[in-house]
Amino acid sequence: MTKKRKHQEDFQKVKLKVGKKKPKLENATDTTFKTKTIQIPEQLKEDGLLTAQNRKLNIKDLLSQMHHYSPGVKQNALLGLKELLSQYPFIIDAHLSNIISEVAAVFTDKDAGVRGAAVHLLQFLASKIRAEQIAPFFPLVSAHLSSAMTHISVGIQEDSLKVLDVLLEAYPALLTDRSVILLKNFVELISHQQLSKRLKSREKLSWMLSVNPNRRVTSQQWRLNVLIRLKKFLQAVVDGSNEIEDEGLQEQKDSPHSGRNPICISWKVHANNQQHIQLYENGGLRPKINSSFRLRSLASVMDSAEKGLSSAENLKGFIEIIIPLLIECWIEASPAQSAPILGNLLESDSQQLMQQVLSIIHLLWKLTKRQDETYKMEVWLRMNYLVDFKHHFMRSFPYYLQETVRHKKKDSWKGNKCCMTPSNSVDHLLLNLTLCDIMVSLASASTLQADSGWLDMIRKFVTDTLQDGSRLNSKQVNRLLGVTWRLMQIQQNKVATEPLIKAVYTLYQQRNLLLPVRTLLLKFFSRVYQKEDLRTQRIRSRSKVLSRWLAGLPQQLALLGLRNPELSNQLIDIIHSAASRSNKELLQSLQATADQIYDPLDGTLVLLPAEAQRRLVQLVYFLPCLPASLLACLSRCCIMGRMSSELAATLIGILRMRSSFAGWKCQVQDNSVNDVDYFSFLFSTLIGFSREELTSLQGLRGKPHISQTQLSPVRLYLTDLDQFLHHWAVTEMICHSLSTIPSQSQCFDILQTGICKYLVGLVVIPDSTAGSVLCAINKLLDQACILSENLHKFLASCCYSLLYFLLTLDKEDAEHVQKRDMLWGSCISALALLPRLLRVMLQSLQVSRICREELPVVAQLLRLLMQHGQLRSHMMTNEFLVQQIIKDIMTLKSGEVQEQWLTDLHYCFNIYLASHPQGPGPINTVY
Repeated sequence: MTKKRKHQEDFQKVKLKVGKKKPKLENATDTTFKTKTIQIPEQLKEDGLLTAQNRKLNIKDLLSQMHHYSPGVKQNALLGLKELLSQYPFIIDAHLSNIISEVAAVFTDKDAGVRGAAVHLLQFLASKIRAEQIAPFFPLVSAHLSSAMTHISVGIQEDSLKVLDVLLEAYPALLTDRSVILLKNFVELISHQQLSKRLKSREKLSWMLSVNPNRRVTSQQWRLNVLIRLKKFLQAVVDGSNEIEDEGLQEQKDSPHSGRNPICISWKVHANNQQHIQLYENGGLRPKINSSFRLRSLASVMDSAEKGLSSAENLKGFIEIIIPLLIECWIEASPAQSAPILGNLLESDSQQLMQQVLSIIHLLWKLTKRQDETYKMEVWLRMNYLVDFKHHFMRSFPYYLQETVRHKKKDSWKGNKCCMTPSNSVDHLLLNLTLCDIMVSLASASTLQADSGWLDMIRKFVTDTLQDGSRLNSKQVNRLLGVTWRLMQIQQNKVATEPLIKAVYTLYQQRNLLLPVRTLLLKFFSRVYQKEDLRTQRIRSRSKVLSRWLAGLPQQLALLGLRNPELSNQLIDIIHSAASRSNKELLQSLQATADQIYDPLDGTLVLLPAEAQRRLVQLVYFLPCLPASLLACLSRCCIMGRMSSELAATLIGILRMRSSFAGWKCQVQDNSVNDVDYFSFLFSTLIGFSREELTSLQGLRGKPHISQTQLSPVRLYLTDLDQFLHHWAVTEMICHSLSTIPSQSQCFDILQTGICKYLVGLVVIPDSTAGSVLCAINKLLDQACILSENLHKFLASCCYSLLYFLLTLDKEDAEHVQKRDMLWGSCISALALLPRLLRVMLQSLQVSRICREELPVVAQLLRLLMQHGQLRSHMMTNEFLVQQIIKDIMTLKSGEVQEQWLTDLHYCFNIYLASHPQGPGPINTVY
């Protein structure tokens, strides 16, 4: 038992000897490997940028300080966060979730400085963050906003309105998606629930305005602040709905012509399969459905709480809560609660509060009109609120703004005196017009007798305001015209509507009206005219004021010109609409001012853009008469190049349809276009230059504008390429119109007489005119046509002058090279159709009178004429003349070295003419 236990060998201590190395352990790490450093400059640089300049704190440090107990630290963190994010905006995307959550959490902070810094930071972030970026985090923001709006602290409630302003400005659509909760918060800001004394149970609670003496502002001012935000919120709801309508006049959609877009078809483009015509109104990629029926939206299957104010149930519930509160606010601010001597004069604060009350009701009314059962909703509104509105709103109508005037001190002992006078400004008008708009929406034709009392008050106010409306802005005029239109729909007899139209016309006649105001007045009159035109199909009782307005439109268009193209377009549209309905007064006025509108120098037609020009050209079709003076103006408009060649062709086609040669089966208007005047128009447009312009060209000599030859008495004036192409396109349409005249021989005789009278004998003729004359001759020529000797000589001179110009044309002259095909084709066609014309031209080639430099050109011309297939037979017929010309050329070139052009001429003659069976030619005898 006393034996010593042996020590376990596993735990024996190893004894180390001096001078010997320590043995390595079995689990020892081998440290013989080598390492190298890895440097990432960009990462290091980014870490440096994530710090603010003043305190050297990065984004994580600043966000962590948002939870600090000290208000100063949190405020400094918000300021530092704004500074950091303004310097390095890319940090926002990387830490957006944390930033939004931390900033939204301090909406309800106890310290006012922290809340103020949070509002400033939120305003900065709203300018940097798009709606689609913040959308995933917006429920959190909305929850903190709701918490702030319903907070027990008065200061937090006040600052919540500032947050609401920022969100309404930057993200209205996201905010209105949560309208059910926020609308309840608005109500709780100005009121509290109370059990109704009339009800024994607690099933229904009523709301009454609350008063908090702890606020820094008065209760009325606080309600004004809340109602201003509520109006902005409802405006965002209205703007974000599917059917966007403007205020006032644009709300009405019952015009049968609204939403109809005409189809403009270019038949030339369509014939080349370059234009697709959509036959069905609702077809295409973006169909436009003009229907009074509406399909049930997907929102109908959603919960009523999710649909918000788009649900009729939710909208009615909110109206039942907010309207009594708004009426209480109105009663507090109404003149009857002030001093009795003031009557209907309003102080500035009261006017602002009453304006917000009416604006909110007006927006709610607009939302009710977008429900599926609009008529039922209107009946419900009238039944529940018309009596209260008449009693409170219309009792002191109309309202005026009270001004306080301080007189200067005349004596020191008198002090200051205040007097109250009705304001001459128009600030109070918006209040009265909003009230009128709300009230007339509750009336209809069936309730006219019961509502006649207050409707007469509104009608008198509207009439007086329109007659003295020189200082009205566009918003007020828009609302005013909307009320006027509604009054005209309620009572549609002429006795009631004529004074209203007359009052609007009085405003329309005033000078220096703003463009938006003038535009609204034009739209109003146009709409009234269309409505009256439909109604008077059964009862012909047109408004005299409306007829006088229509009759003055053409003169206004002529005087307006290019000073306001937008307004001119509106006038043209209205004139076109009335002219298409054959309005007698307008057509007479349009006929009287047609010479001014279509003046080629400074008329409306040549001054306005292309689209307006097209509409003015279409008006020509509706003119009762087209006298010679007007046709002369239209001809000059076609050839001056101030409107496109396509539009000029359209005008020529319209005149052809108005002429007696259009081929109508029914009789056209008597004496609408005289045949002589029509031919004068066609000839003047074909020539392309006026008599004065042709006379001024006769004195021009030499290059670069004149091309002349010694063998022709006609010198060519070289027109610019744009002018030439325009004239040529117009010529094609003129030739088409001439070809549609039944008696071609008589038409040719008229054309021949005009050419001989106005062109034969001129020394200088434009190249486009010479080519156009040849085109017309080619188009009209047939076997029954007989050309005079003078016309033959003139056409021969024109042909040679044109051919000489084309053969001497420099290839580098790109402007005139483009004329070659058109002029060459017209000359060759004329020479092929008129063999005598070719003979006269060959007879005029007396080479003995020309200089040696022109001989190669004559030789080249002969060679080309012999080579042309259409002219070969005619050249064979005139072989003797060709031989004589070649002989004369050889005589002039005798004794000289034969050049290549002369060799080519010999070759062509031997190939095409010398083999003719008539016998050997003079070329062989020469050699």
